[in-house]
Amino acid sequence: MRKKALITGASKGIGAATARLLAKEGYDLILVCRKSVGKINELRDDLISQYKISCDMFVCDVADEKQVEKLFEQVSDVDLLINNAAVSHIGLMTDMSVSQWKQVIDTNLNALFYTCRCVVPGMVNRKSGKIINVSSVWGNVGASMEVAYSTAKGGVNSFTKALAKELAPSNIQVNAVAFGVIDTEMNACFSEEERESLIQDIPADRMGTPEEAAHMIWQIVNAPEYFTGQVVTMDGGWI
Repeated sequence: MRKKALITGASKGIGAATARLLAKEGYDLILVCRKSVGKINELRDDLISQYKISCDMFVCDVADEKQVEKLFEQVSDVDLLINNAAVSHIGLMTDMSVSQWKQVIDTNLNALFYTCRCVVPGMVNRKSGKIINVSSVWGNVGASMEVAYSTAKGGVNSFTKALAKELAPSNIQVNAVAFGVIDTEMNACFSEEERESLIQDIPADRMGTPEEAAHMIWQIVNAPEYFTGQVVTMDGGWI
């Protein structure tokens, strides 16, 4: 019987690359996105055609607890949860509105509580499961002009470590990956000059690719069961 993975923020970037890799490895998939319906439908059809897996798609804003609850009324027996959905905000903290702050915290951090609260009982019942949270190096060290994002990702790291301790007796592994600069649409806001300046500070002399990020996630999926509560950094030697 195939294992089943649910991926949030699955329509593009790291989420889409991870979906493609998991499909190649024989996972059935549940792909979740907030608004990129066309992209995620195209991805779903391609994965079903190419890898002959089961692949369902749901539109859900994971920042909304009611929508997440409704999502999990329609899915069950998730073996692998990948919390990947994220939004960023670049600017002075004092220039942020309350609604902008809440959007970043809700999407990047509170969503983990909403999804895990729904998926964990089934995992505990089966005494098996893996949860992987996509974090950021800014959650490790903080970033000027990205206070809300850094705060949320720092929370993701602490959430990961604490939940791992809570679920370890039930043979459920909870880990996170703190990525550096990955070449996704989230970084499309930077000008070419800003991108080049950023790359100059990365020892690997380039941004990471979504496919490399997906392979890092896959390594954690296949890690020994004793590997839990860890926040692994992958940033090209940057931080």
